[in-house]
Amino acid sequence: MNGIVLALDQGTSSTKALLVDSGGTVLAEVDRPVSVVAPAPGAVEVDPMSLLTSVLEAGREAVARAGVRPGAVALANQGETVLAWDRADGRPLSPGIVWQDRRAAVVCDRMREHADRLAEITGLPLDPYFSAPKMRWLRDRLGPGGVITTTDTWLLYRLTGEFVTDVTTASRGMLLDLDSATWSEEAWELFGLEEERPRLARNDEVIGATGAFGGCVPVAGIVVDQQAALWAQRCRETGDAKCTYGTGAFLLANTGDRPVRSGHGLTGSLAWDLAGERRWCLDGQVYTVGQALTWLTGVGLLDDPEDLDRLGTTVTDTAGVAFVPSLAGLAAPHWQPDAAGAFLGLNLAATRAHLARAVCMGIAAQVADLAEAVVADLGAPLTRLRVDGGLTRSRLLMQLQADLLQTPVEVAHAPHATALGAADLALRATAGRSLPEPPPARVVEPAQDAAWAREQQARWRTALDLTRRWSET
Repeated sequence: MNGIVLALDQGTSSTKALLVDSGGTVLAEVDRPVSVVAPAPGAVEVDPMSLLTSVLEAGREAVARAGVRPGAVALANQGETVLAWDRADGRPLSPGIVWQDRRAAVVCDRMREHADRLAEITGLPLDPYFSAPKMRWLRDRLGPGGVITTTDTWLLYRLTGEFVTDVTTASRGMLLDLDSATWSEEAWELFGLEEERPRLARNDEVIGATGAFGGCVPVAGIVVDQQAALWAQRCRETGDAKCTYGTGAFLLANTGDRPVRSGHGLTGSLAWDLAGERRWCLDGQVYTVGQALTWLTGVGLLDDPEDLDRLGTTVTDTAGVAFVPSLAGLAAPHWQPDAAGAFLGLNLAATRAHLARAVCMGIAAQVADLAEAVVADLGAPLTRLRVDGGLTRSRLLMQLQADLLQTPVEVAHAPHATALGAADLALRATAGRSLPEPPPARVVEPAQDAAWAREQQARWRTALDLTRRWSET
């Protein structure tokens, strides 16, 4: 193994390919967009072949740019997106039903009597966000035939011929026993799913080989996206927490060598499963963050995402405006799939600059909500929050985040922590080595006091409550 890893981060809106050497140097970086469509309210779909094409094109272009072949390929995936496909030839039989899709709410409604038991088994609340409700919804419409899996299993089959998923991805599906990290017979039966089940793999395991990117090289380091970022951010001790700001925002906190069932609306998952080491985490989600900016740009409120800082830093407040970024429903800790987003407090004094600042404040406030739930579950304060993802480039957002949390925010040196986490796990699997830990690019200290933070968070929660009541009417 030459110590070079092709790390593929197959995300919601794009596939990122990084060619990384064992010293942590990124030799090439390629991003290929993925077209996600919303054909009806609550529906979010993707063409599976566009996912595969993006993976192949991004990976091959990265190899071509660097001029070297990888010694291993790693895959991080978007988690809860599912599709139906033919096991004989890998042909898709349905669109990809994206994790943001809410149509499986009908499945959750009819299974409410089993919600507590499922939460006890899996650590997850009964919600259409997770894989199993979407699998059941899709099976109800397709009838028998084919298999329904998460997208990582399909992509790995197309790359290697193996029928496999990793335990962190499986722990996002409502079908895994959280304590034992094995498939739960009871959960599968409760959902009435008789699908063929992929083999469960560790995150530091070689699962097969592929010739898709030149030569025949091992595939290892398969992992769900947010846990890959948790690993890359070196959140290795109990209480360590990170937040990734991408299509959505996802805050994860390490709970150590035991699973924690949240009492404050968070989800419990596997953080990683390595040879001789298994760790769990708590997880909170904001569904639309980067995607909220894409929507705001599409409707003309912002010219481009750079307006967050270009406009938002020209004012010192929001002129009384609040933004609730629940454009695809609310996840943790509220779990209201039909919730809508909103601007509240609009007035004649409010300008585009105030609205841009309100967007940053709304995103930071919703993440602060998740952090408060983590603190309540763990019984200890966060001493820092490590952050990554494209939106960490917004200095205004990161400053407001530190101000509301009243704790330092450590911005990752590279925004692509997910790909780097997968690369590190693949390197461990194939060469017994790890990537070096880079220092944070910057540390953002709070610039406001605790009283200011409490006041701002209280105002935002009032806006959130009003929005939730509106969605219930």
